[in-house]
Amino acid sequence: MSTLQKKRVVDQVLTNIARGFTNASHAATKLFPVVSVTKEGGKIPQFTKEAFKIYNTERAIRAKSNRINPENRDVIDYVLTEHDLEYPIDYREQEEDILPLRLHATTVVTDGISLRLEKLAADIVQNLSTYPTGNKVTLAAGDKFTNTSSNPFTIFETAKEAVRSKIAKRPNVCILGASSYSALKEHPAVLDRIKYTQSAVITPELLRQLLDFDELYVGDSVYANDSDVFSDIWSDNVVIAYVPKANKDVPRSYYEPAFAYTLKKKNNPVVDTYTEGGKVEIIRNTDIFIPKVVGSDAGYLINDTNA
Repeated sequence: MSTLQKKRVVDQVLTNIARGFTNASHAATKLFPVVSVTKEGGKIPQFTKEAFKIYNTERAIRAKSNRINPENRDVIDYVLTEHDLEYPIDYREQEEDILPLRLHATTVVTDGISLRLEKLAADIVQNLSTYPTGNKVTLAAGDKFTNTSSNPFTIFETAKEAVRSKIAKRPNVCILGASSYSALKEHPAVLDRIKYTQSAVITPELLRQLLDFDELYVGDSVYANDSDVFSDIWSDNVVIAYVPKANKDVPRSYYEPAFAYTLKKKNNPVVDTYTEGGKVEIIRNTDIFIPKVVGSDAGYLINDTNA
């Protein structure tokens, strides 16, 4: 064991904080729920259309059973990527308020990796090439949410039906880009639906009910480039998808049909500490994962919603 390795100490308290951390503005894991894997590389089996075929199931007396000829399953290769960030704390800073400062450092490095996942996932699902033909649309000028004469409800119904017709399940999760949400909540067709209700303000929850999704989120997260120019991670797009519901008694499995998963190395993230020069403590967060679309038929992209 090297001298540096001897100085590294896994901090279980800070690790638990990192594992329980959620950033309210990040929506990636709503579309890419986390599934633990034991290896950093492997193959994900893809389910076939066997369950949707009409079989000859009648059997005569003493006849052989009607046997299904299983189809060959395609697989998706995956390779996890290590992500890590560290935060230095000088011994003079530690003397001021050590516990809150270490908690702050853990939050900063955890949030940084979470934001990276958010950007990776958002780039994938906002790319038209991610989806098969029939599961994406770029809105024409007359259909954009910023056009007061458009009908957003028809657009959403078309999208939901496209998914249902391919996987026999209705999409249950919707993520709206911040600008798409802003346009939609001011749209006359939406306002008309609530004019006889007690609510006078469109909220994400009310919009979820109007559009008939189990979950609806607004992608409010932003990022800054090297020039400190801020941009939305989720642009004027809408992503809808079928995401299997979590079961507290049964861990998620990538064998379960879904749009996408975040494949994460088991027992990650890990927060450890080590010292430099005897005067600086380093708080480091390490996470090993990759966001992966595993069933593009289960998703739909409404692209370029605003003028």
